[in-house]
Amino acid sequence: MATIERFEDLECWKKARELCQFIYKLTCKEKFSKDFSLVNQIRGSSGSSMDNISEGFDRGGNKEFRQFLYISRGSAGEVRSQLYRALDRDYITNEEFNHGLDLSNQTGRLVTGLINYLSKSNLKGIKYKAETPLTRNKELGTEN
Repeated sequence: MATIERFEDLECWKKARELCQFIYKLTCKEKFSKDFSLVNQIRGSSGSSMDNISEGFDRGGNKEFRQFLYISRGSAGEVRSQLYRALDRDYITNEEFNHGLDLSNQTGRLVTGLINYLSKSNLKGIKYKAETPLTRNKELGTEN
């Protein structure tokens, strides 16, 4: 398996980003946009799903990354619950609801897959790699 060097290359982050974009568009709809509390909650949850993947990845440790992935998965679950509330209040159509549910489920499954992979992996994370002068210089951008 190729080493992922940027969180932007993770499929779960890409799907979480897609979910976040979809939720933002939904919450701009006139009726929905007036429910400030729900708008803030669902935007926050979708953003949290995306952001926790990136934050965990950049922490550099496998165990810590997995903890952030669990939070990300929970946030995707929150989005699903909030979509039900939006549907029940007639802010969104059944089609929009189903699409949002599908995106949040896909995000959760991809995050779970990454959690499972990391749990079985011997990788400890970049912060545990042996540091050499060459690797340190690369990190600092001072290599010759």
